Parts: sequence; C-alpha cells; structure tokens
Amino acid sequence: MSAPAFVPDDFEPPSGLVTPEFVLEPLGPLHNESDYAAWSSSMAHIRATPGFADGSWPREMTLEENRADLERHARDFAGRSGFTYTVLDRSGGDVIGCVYIYPPRDGDPGDAQVLSWVTADCAALDLPLWRAVSDWLRDAWPFLKPEYAARF
Repeated sequence: MSAPAFVPDDFEPPSGLVTPEFVLEPLGPLHNESDYAAWSSSMAHIRATPGFADGSWPREMTLEENRADLERHARDFAGRSGFTYTVLDRSGGDVIGCVYIYPPRDGDPGDAQVLSWVTADCAALDLPLWRAVSDWLRDAWPFLKPEYAARF
C-alpha cells in the first residue's frame, strides 16, 4: 500500500505570492547565487528562527552543493512531494529568505510541516512573512492543520 499523496491530485500548487513587502516564487537553480549569498550570510540568524534550532540546516556547503539542493527542491515541487518558495525583495529581486512546505516528519502532528526564514538584514520581515504565509496556507492550500512555528 502506498503512502497517501501529499496534496490532492486535483490541487494546483500556487505559482507564488505577492505582498507589498516581498514576492514568493518557486525556488530553483536560477536562484543559486542569490540564495547562497542570502543563507550563508545569515546562518546564525536562521538557526535562531523558530523551527530551525534542532535541524541540520543551515550547514556549510559549496555553491555547487547549493545548486544541487535547489535542483532537489525543484524536483520535489514538480513531483508534488514538497514545495519550496524563494522569498524575493520587492525592490531589487534579491533572495531574502525561503518558505518550505513539506509532509510532516514521522510522528509530527498536522498535515504539513512549514518552515520559513529571512536573512539577518531583513529580520523585520520574519513576522510579516509568517503572517502572510499563514493566511496563504489557510486560503490557497488544501491543508487542515499545517504545523508552522509561531512568531510573537
């Protein structure tokens, strides 16, 4: 017996989200250099972000390893097994964060595990991103109980 699908077959994943402060679009290899610059300059900040303290990422990796990671995220998106969006600055289009929507880990409650981060120099956008993504999950996604670490 196969595992149930992460999202229903008839669900069309959103192509992105636009807010006054940032834009979300599917993450892919075309974001490699900007994505690498964003997270590698903010590793301590990301680890301090709710949901990342106990994870294995971010960790040191090369630009080529980062590209492979972005290619994996793009394959997951195409295969509907996980959805990663890059967070782009509205003014310059630079990567300033990411949003990950994946099936919950074994034993985790909810029907999706959601994580997000922003760079240290865009820390003030963490709460607006969390609010926008929380609303987006409620309004545009099929999940009933996504787990997304709260911001205060």
